[in-house]
Amino acid sequence: MMRALILGGTADANLLAAAMARAGINAVYSYGGRTAAPAEQPLPTRIGGFGGVNSLADYLCRKGITHVIDATHPFAAEISRNAVAACAQTATPLLALERVPWDKTSGDRWIEVADVVSAVAALPDSPANVFLAIGRQHIAPFGGRPQHAYTLRFVDPPEGALPLPRADVIVSRGPFTLDNELEMMRARSIAWIVARNSGGGGARAKIDAARTLGLPVIMITRPPLPERPRVERVSEVMAWLGHRTCLGA
Repeated sequence: MMRALILGGTADANLLAAAMARAGINAVYSYGGRTAAPAEQPLPTRIGGFGGVNSLADYLCRKGITHVIDATHPFAAEISRNAVAACAQTATPLLALERVPWDKTSGDRWIEVADVVSAVAALPDSPANVFLAIGRQHIAPFGGRPQHAYTLRFVDPPEGALPLPRADVIVSRGPFTLDNELEMMRARSIAWIVARNSGGGGARAKIDAARTLGLPVIMITRPPLPERPRVERVSEVMAWLGHRTCLGA
Protein backbone atom coordinates (compact mmCIF):
# COMPACT_ATOMS: atom_id res chain seq x y z
CA MET A 1 0.00 0.00 0.00
CA MET A 2 1.45 3.39 -1.01
CA ARG A 3 2.25 5.94 1.66
CA ALA A 4 4.26 8.96 0.57
CA LEU A 5 6.28 11.47 2.55
CA ILE A 6 6.58 15.03 1.23
CA LEU A 7 9.56 16.93 2.59
CA GLY A 8 8.01 20.34 2.11
CA GLY A 9 7.97 23.98 3.07
CA THR A 10 7.89 25.46 -0.44
CA ALA A 11 5.19 26.64 -2.83
CA ASP A 12 5.96 23.66 -5.05
CA ALA A 13 5.45 21.30 -2.13
CA ASN A 14 2.11 22.95 -1.39
CA LEU A 15 0.96 22.41 -4.98
CA LEU A 16 2.06 18.79 -4.75
CA ALA A 17 0.17 18.27 -1.50
CA ALA A 18 -3.00 19.63 -3.08
CA ALA A 19 -2.61 17.36 -6.11
CA MET A 20 -2.00 14.30 -3.94
CA ALA A 21 -4.98 15.10 -1.74
CA ARG A 22 -7.23 15.39 -4.81
CA ALA A 23 -5.93 12.05 -6.05
CA GLY A 24 -6.62 10.42 -2.67
CA ILE A 25 -2.98 9.42 -2.13
CA ASN A 26 -2.05 8.42 1.40
CA ALA A 27 0.67 10.91 2.29
CA VAL A 28 2.27 12.94 5.07
CA TYR A 29 3.54 16.50 4.68
CA SER A 30 6.63 17.35 6.72
CA TYR A 31 7.64 20.89 7.70
CA GLY A 32 11.13 21.60 8.96
CA GLY A 33 9.72 23.82 11.71
CA ARG A 34 11.45 27.09 10.77
CA THR A 35 8.16 28.97 10.33
CA ALA A 36 5.99 29.68 13.36
CA ALA A 37 2.71 29.58 11.41
CA PRO A 38 3.18 27.33 8.37
CA ALA A 39 0.51 27.19 5.69
CA GLU A 40 -2.21 24.63 6.32
CA GLN A 41 -2.10 21.54 4.14
CA PRO A 42 -4.81 19.17 2.90
CA LEU A 43 -2.71 16.24 4.17
CA PRO A 44 -1.68 15.04 7.63
CA THR A 45 1.21 17.23 8.73
CA ARG A 46 4.25 16.82 10.95
CA ILE A 47 6.50 19.68 12.06
CA GLY A 48 10.15 19.50 13.07
CA GLY A 49 13.40 17.88 12.02
CA PHE A 50 14.07 14.17 12.00
CA GLY A 51 17.37 14.22 13.90
CA GLY A 52 19.72 12.95 11.22
CA VAL A 53 19.99 10.14 8.69
CA ASN A 54 19.36 7.21 11.04
CA SER A 55 16.34 8.86 12.66
CA LEU A 56 14.86 9.65 9.26
CA ALA A 57 15.45 6.06 8.15
CA ASP A 58 13.74 4.84 11.31
CA TYR A 59 10.77 7.13 10.63
CA LEU A 60 10.41 5.76 7.09
CA CYS A 61 10.30 2.21 8.43
CA ARG A 62 8.02 2.90 11.41
CA LYS A 63 5.50 4.85 9.37
CA GLY A 64 5.47 2.51 6.39
CA ILE A 65 6.66 5.17 3.95
CA THR A 66 6.93 3.75 0.43
CA HIS A 67 7.90 6.91 -1.49
CA VAL A 68 9.73 10.10 -0.52
CA ILE A 69 9.44 13.38 -2.44
CA ASP A 70 12.02 16.00 -1.54
CA ALA A 71 10.29 19.30 -2.29
CA THR A 72 12.32 21.36 0.16
CA HIS A 73 13.99 24.68 -0.57
CA PRO A 74 16.99 24.33 -2.92
CA PHE A 75 19.23 25.62 -0.10
CA ALA A 76 17.94 23.15 2.50
CA ALA A 77 21.00 21.02 1.79
CA GLU A 78 21.14 19.09 5.06
CA ILE A 79 17.68 17.49 4.83
CA SER A 80 18.20 16.78 1.12
CA ARG A 81 21.48 14.99 1.82
CA ASN A 82 19.91 13.11 4.73
CA ALA A 83 16.99 12.06 2.52
CA VAL A 84 19.36 10.59 -0.07
CA ALA A 85 21.22 8.61 2.60
CA ALA A 86 18.12 7.47 4.51
CA CYS A 87 16.31 6.36 1.36
CA ALA A 88 19.37 4.41 0.24
CA GLN A 89 19.59 2.81 3.67
CA THR A 90 15.93 1.71 3.59
CA ALA A 91 15.64 1.08 -0.17
CA THR A 92 12.86 3.70 -0.35
CA PRO A 93 12.31 5.36 -3.74
CA LEU A 94 13.21 9.06 -3.68
CA LEU A 95 12.37 11.83 -6.12
CA ALA A 96 13.32 15.50 -5.88
CA LEU A 97 10.87 18.18 -7.01
CA GLU A 98 13.41 20.89 -7.73
CA ARG A 99 12.86 24.37 -9.13
CA VAL A 100 14.83 25.44 -12.17
CA PRO A 101 17.48 27.97 -11.08
CA TRP A 102 17.34 31.49 -12.44
CA ASP A 103 19.56 32.33 -15.39
CA LYS A 104 21.34 35.62 -15.73
CA THR A 105 19.81 37.61 -18.59
CA SER A 106 20.59 40.83 -20.41
CA GLY A 107 20.47 43.74 -18.00
CA ASP A 108 21.19 41.67 -14.88
CA ARG A 109 24.10 42.89 -12.75
CA TRP A 110 24.88 39.71 -10.85
CA ILE A 111 27.92 39.01 -8.71
CA GLU A 112 27.77 35.24 -8.27
CA VAL A 113 29.27 33.85 -5.06
CA ALA A 114 29.43 30.41 -3.48
CA ASP A 115 28.14 31.12 0.03
CA VAL A 116 27.03 33.70 2.59
CA VAL A 117 30.58 34.50 3.73
CA SER A 118 31.52 35.34 0.14
CA ALA A 119 28.36 37.45 -0.17
CA VAL A 120 29.41 39.53 2.85
CA ALA A 121 32.83 40.09 1.29
CA ALA A 122 31.26 41.20 -2.00
CA LEU A 123 29.42 44.15 -0.42
CA PRO A 124 30.98 47.59 -0.92
CA ASP A 125 33.02 49.28 1.79
CA SER A 126 31.04 52.51 1.65
CA PRO A 127 27.67 52.56 3.49
CA ALA A 128 24.70 51.43 1.40
CA ASN A 129 21.08 50.35 1.74
CA VAL A 130 21.04 46.58 1.31
CA PHE A 131 18.07 44.24 0.87
CA LEU A 132 18.99 40.88 2.42
CA ALA A 133 16.63 38.38 0.77
CA ILE A 134 18.26 35.27 2.24
CA GLY A 135 16.19 34.17 5.24
CA ARG A 136 16.77 34.87 8.92
CA GLN A 137 19.05 31.87 9.54
CA HIS A 138 21.85 33.38 7.46
CA ILE A 139 22.04 37.05 8.44
CA ALA A 140 24.56 36.91 11.32
CA PRO A 141 27.71 37.12 9.12
CA PHE A 142 26.52 40.48 7.80
CA GLY A 143 27.12 41.90 11.25
CA GLY A 144 30.72 42.17 10.09
CA ARG A 145 29.61 44.98 7.76
CA PRO A 146 27.83 47.25 10.28
CA GLN A 147 28.14 50.36 8.10
CA HIS A 148 25.25 49.21 5.89
CA ALA A 149 21.54 49.71 6.52
CA TYR A 150 19.83 46.37 5.97
CA THR A 151 16.24 45.67 4.96
CA LEU A 152 15.06 42.18 5.90
CA ARG A 153 11.80 40.42 5.07
CA PHE A 154 10.53 37.56 7.22
CA VAL A 155 7.35 35.51 7.31
CA ASP A 156 7.35 35.71 11.14
CA PRO A 157 8.43 38.58 13.41
CA PRO A 158 11.99 38.07 14.69
CA GLU A 159 12.43 36.71 18.19
CA GLY A 160 14.88 38.84 20.12
CA ALA A 161 17.49 41.27 18.87
CA LEU A 162 18.96 40.89 15.41
CA PRO A 163 22.73 40.54 14.96
CA LEU A 164 22.78 43.68 12.77
CA PRO A 165 23.11 47.17 14.26
CA ARG A 166 21.09 48.84 11.49
CA ALA A 167 18.24 46.61 10.36
CA ASP A 168 14.62 47.19 9.39
CA VAL A 169 12.31 44.18 9.23
CA ILE A 170 9.32 43.74 6.93
CA VAL A 171 6.98 40.97 8.12
CA SER A 172 5.13 39.66 5.08
CA ARG A 173 4.41 36.43 3.26
CA GLY A 174 4.92 36.19 -0.51
CA PRO A 175 4.63 35.72 -3.36
CA PHE A 176 5.38 39.34 -4.29
CA THR A 177 4.73 41.04 -7.59
CA LEU A 178 7.13 43.14 -9.61
CA ASP A 179 5.19 46.27 -8.63
CA ASN A 180 5.45 45.29 -4.94
CA GLU A 181 9.20 44.90 -5.18
CA LEU A 182 9.74 48.07 -7.17
CA GLU A 183 7.73 50.09 -4.65
CA MET A 184 9.66 48.61 -1.70
CA MET A 185 13.09 49.14 -3.25
CA ARG A 186 12.37 52.70 -4.30
CA ALA A 187 10.81 53.66 -0.96
CA ARG A 188 13.85 52.33 0.91
CA SER A 189 16.45 53.54 -1.60
CA ILE A 190 17.84 50.02 -1.94
CA ALA A 191 21.24 50.05 -3.65
CA TRP A 192 22.31 46.40 -3.30
CA ILE A 193 20.45 43.09 -3.10
CA VAL A 194 21.73 39.84 -1.65
CA ALA A 195 19.74 36.81 -2.78
CA ARG A 196 19.99 33.06 -3.11
CA ASN A 197 19.34 31.42 -6.48
CA SER A 198 16.15 29.77 -5.31
CA GLY A 199 14.66 29.61 -8.79
CA GLY A 200 11.00 29.27 -9.63
CA GLY A 201 8.47 32.03 -10.11
CA GLY A 202 7.33 32.81 -6.57
CA ALA A 203 10.45 34.73 -5.52
CA ARG A 204 11.64 35.99 -8.88
CA ALA A 205 10.00 39.44 -8.70
CA LYS A 206 12.87 40.89 -6.67
CA ILE A 207 15.34 39.81 -9.37
CA ASP A 208 13.19 41.38 -12.08
CA ALA A 209 12.89 44.54 -10.00
CA ALA A 210 16.66 44.72 -9.59
CA ARG A 211 17.07 44.47 -13.36
CA THR A 212 14.47 47.18 -13.92
CA LEU A 213 16.25 49.52 -11.50
CA GLY A 214 19.74 48.57 -12.64
CA LEU A 215 20.76 47.37 -9.15
CA PRO A 216 23.59 44.92 -8.47
CA VAL A 217 22.58 41.55 -7.07
CA ILE A 218 24.97 39.41 -5.05
CA MET A 219 23.64 36.00 -6.08
CA ILE A 220 24.49 33.00 -3.90
CA THR A 221 24.68 29.84 -6.00
CA ARG A 222 23.07 26.60 -4.90
CA PRO A 223 24.94 24.19 -2.63
CA PRO A 224 26.11 20.90 -4.14
CA LEU A 225 23.84 17.92 -3.48
CA PRO A 226 24.21 14.17 -4.08
CA GLU A 227 22.91 12.77 -7.34
CA ARG A 228 19.24 11.83 -7.13
CA PRO A 229 16.34 11.52 -9.55
CA ARG A 230 14.75 14.92 -9.99
CA VAL A 231 11.84 16.53 -11.84
CA GLU A 232 10.61 20.11 -12.20
CA ARG A 233 6.82 19.76 -12.25
CA VAL A 234 4.14 18.42 -9.94
CA SER A 235 2.63 16.48 -12.85
CA GLU A 236 5.92 14.58 -13.20
CA VAL A 237 5.81 13.60 -9.52
CA MET A 238 2.25 12.37 -9.93
CA ALA A 239 3.26 10.32 -12.95
CA TRP A 240 6.13 8.83 -10.91
CA LEU A 241 3.57 7.86 -8.26
CA GLY A 242 1.39 6.29 -10.94
CA HIS A 243 -1.33 8.94 -10.87
CA ARG A 244 -2.63 11.51 -13.28
CA THR A 245 -3.47 15.00 -12.09
CA CYS A 246 -5.09 18.19 -13.29
CA LEU A 247 -3.51 21.24 -11.69
CA GLY A 248 -6.18 23.66 -12.87
CA ALA A 249 -5.57 27.31 -13.63
